[in-house]
Amino acid sequence: MAWGGNHFTPLLPMYERQFGYSTEAVDEMLAVYVLGLIPGFLVAGPVSDRYGRKRLIAFGLGCGAAASLVLMTFPSSLALMAVGRFLAGVSVAIAMVVGTSWIKELSPETGTPGLAARRATLTLTVGLGVGAGVSAALAQWAPLPSVLPYVAHLVVTLVASVVLLRAPRSRPYDAGVRSLIADLRIPAVSRRVFWRSIVPVAPWVFGAAAIAYAVIPSTVEAEVGSDAILYAGALTVITLGSGAIAQTVVPRLAVWTHGHQSTVGLSATIIGTLLAALVAARPSVALGAFAATVLGIGYGILMVSGLSRIQSLANGDDLGGLTGVYYSLAYSGFVLPTVIASTSVIAPTSAILIVIAVIIAACLVISSRPAPTEL
Repeated sequence: MAWGGNHFTPLLPMYERQFGYSTEAVDEMLAVYVLGLIPGFLVAGPVSDRYGRKRLIAFGLGCGAAASLVLMTFPSSLALMAVGRFLAGVSVAIAMVVGTSWIKELSPETGTPGLAARRATLTLTVGLGVGAGVSAALAQWAPLPSVLPYVAHLVVTLVASVVLLRAPRSRPYDAGVRSLIADLRIPAVSRRVFWRSIVPVAPWVFGAAAIAYAVIPSTVEAEVGSDAILYAGALTVITLGSGAIAQTVVPRLAVWTHGHQSTVGLSATIIGTLLAALVAARPSVALGAFAATVLGIGYGILMVSGLSRIQSLANGDDLGGLTGVYYSLAYSGFVLPTVIASTSVIAPTSAILIVIAVIIAACLVISSRPAPTEL
C-alpha cells in the first residue's frame, strides 16, 4: 500500500511533459492525495479498533488497486486523476494507521524500546522508497511510461493479497470499543505532552520528505533535462533510504540526547530546508541530492520518535485512533509543495524555503520546552 501511494511522485515531470499538466496542477494532485489521507487516518484507526485490523487492510489493498487502475486508464483527465489520487491516499492512510497498529500487536514484547514503531516505520519507508524507484525507472527507460508503473503496483498488490489470506488476526471484532469520536480523544493525562511535544513536530515528518522529493526536483529541472523523471525518483529513494537508516539508530539517539531525539530530527530538517533554499537559488544536482539526504535523516528520526511517543500514550482500545491522529498531523506537511507553488508568484522559492526553516525553528523551541517522555 505504501508503494501505491508514493510511486506517483517521480512521475510528475512525465505528466507535465507528456500530458500538458501545469506545475500547479500536478501539485494539486499531491494535495488531493492528502485529502484522501486525512479522513482515512481519522476513520480507519477507530474502525479497526472495533472490527479488527485484517478487514481494514484488505479494504486498503482494494483502494490502492482501484487507484492504480484509474490513474493508468485516464491519464488525460485531471478530474479522474484526482479521484485516483484520493483513493491512493485512503489506501496509504489505512496502511499507516491500521498496518502500524497491527505490526505493534504482532510484535513480541522483547523489552526493546520502540521496536514495534521501528518495524512499522521501516516497512512503510521501504514501500514508499521502492515504489518510487521502480516507477521512476520504468517511466524513464521502459515503454508506456504512464501505464507500466501502475501495472507493477497491481502485480505487487496481487501478491500481497495472497499473503494477506494467511496473515494472523491480532484483534477480533469488539462491540465494546467506544465510539469513533471517543477513540480519537487524547487521554487527559497525556494532553500536555501531545500538544507541546507532538503537534509542533509531526507536520515536519512528511514536510521534510515533501521538500526533498517534490520541491527540489522542480528547482533543478533545467539542469537534469530529459532525466527529470529519473532524478526525481533518485531523490525519493535517497530521502527514504537515508530516513530508513536514521530510523534504526533512533533508540541510541534517544539515550545520547536524553530523550531529545526529536530535537535532532528538527535540526536536520532545518538544515536540509536551508540547503534546499540554496539549491533553489543556485541550482545544483549534487547539492540537491545532499539536501535530500539531510531531509531524509530528519524525516526518519521524527517519524520513529513521534510514533513511539504516540504508542506510549495509547492503550489497546484507542491505539488505532491515536495513531490516525498522529499520521494526520504528520502528513499535513505534504501540502508544502502546493503552498510553495502558490506563493512563488509573490516571492522566489528560495525565500519561501527560508521562511519555512524559520517556522520549523520556532516549532523546535516550542517542542523542546517540556521534558520529553523517553522511548
